[in-house]
Amino acid sequence: MPDNTYLDEDLVNNNNKSNKSEKKKFPYEIKRVDPDINKELLDVFSGEKTTFVQVGPHKYIFPSGYEKNAENYYNFEVRPDDTWIITYPRSGTTWTQEMVWLLTNNHDYETAMQIPLVERFPFLEFSMCVHPEIKAQILKENNSSKKSQDIVEEICSPAWKILKDQNGKRFIKTHFPFSLLPPNLLTAGCKVIYVARNPKDVVVSYYHLNRLFKTQGYQGDFKQHVDFFMRNLLTWSPYWCHLQEAWELRHSKNLLFMFYEQMSKDLRQSIKKVSTFLEKDLSEKQLDKLENHLQFENFRNNESVNSGFLADLGITNNVQGFVRKGKTSSWKDDATADLIKKMDKWIEDNLKNTDMRFENF
Repeated sequence: MPDNTYLDEDLVNNNNKSNKSEKKKFPYEIKRVDPDINKELLDVFSGEKTTFVQVGPHKYIFPSGYEKNAENYYNFEVRPDDTWIITYPRSGTTWTQEMVWLLTNNHDYETAMQIPLVERFPFLEFSMCVHPEIKAQILKENNSSKKSQDIVEEICSPAWKILKDQNGKRFIKTHFPFSLLPPNLLTAGCKVIYVARNPKDVVVSYYHLNRLFKTQGYQGDFKQHVDFFMRNLLTWSPYWCHLQEAWELRHSKNLLFMFYEQMSKDLRQSIKKVSTFLEKDLSEKQLDKLENHLQFENFRNNESVNSGFLADLGITNNVQGFVRKGKTSSWKDDATADLIKKMDKWIEDNLKNTDMRFENF
């Protein structure tokens, strides 16, 4: 189970009293993964060229780019009017981002359609996934267009630097667990939404994402991907520690913990719940329009959230869009009976350690 460093009252109080510009030492050890495991990962994840690292007692795993920025993520200055979305990858992040942005920005659909979601709602740690060799390769592929190269440079720049200099209300997406985020995140006054999704659907969607992005460049098969997932070797894993950290904080005033399955089952009620948490009034007319906007067939055809321009730049492969099926129980289409049995046992073993439960999977 996760430790409670994040809830340490002395740590929070000391943080509030300290000078905002004073950096705190990163509290966890960062170690390279075992050489044999690293070779196993590098053989199928072509986006990483150096090594994977493991962080802290739960051994959260990240590409090599994490190490040099760990303190910057941990010391990122939180503002009271920030809005954060935190998830393990492929847990309804994009869907929730679009909902939250529109609720908080007076349902400005015109701007939402004109400005890509990745720009409206920056991904805090994406730059750590961009190995210098992959970045150089992508820049070379765009050498005929200075404009395209400038966009690549902007996308690959550390978001924590960009957000630090951003004026006005900020919207921040991250896949980091709470223990690796600023210790005052839930006491600074900002709003934080965490979305959890059942592991079977997560691992299917994550498999397709890791194949989609050249920064990951996954070249193995689905069975091997599931094996990495259950061995806690996919980036941002361990999955169960990630969720459990959030689950233990779910009663915090400024945190809303949601399940993707509940959102899918009753989108309308979920919109109401989020709007109440964000303290935003919502008329029936606004609710109708937002519900329709977020219906999955409409959502997956929305270029602003589907990031098609990333394929034009060569950051993603042309195998599919960023937004896929969005349905629950999609794992039934991809997993064999033996693989499902193996996962069921793994899930059963891990659920013994928590009172967190998923619906319909």
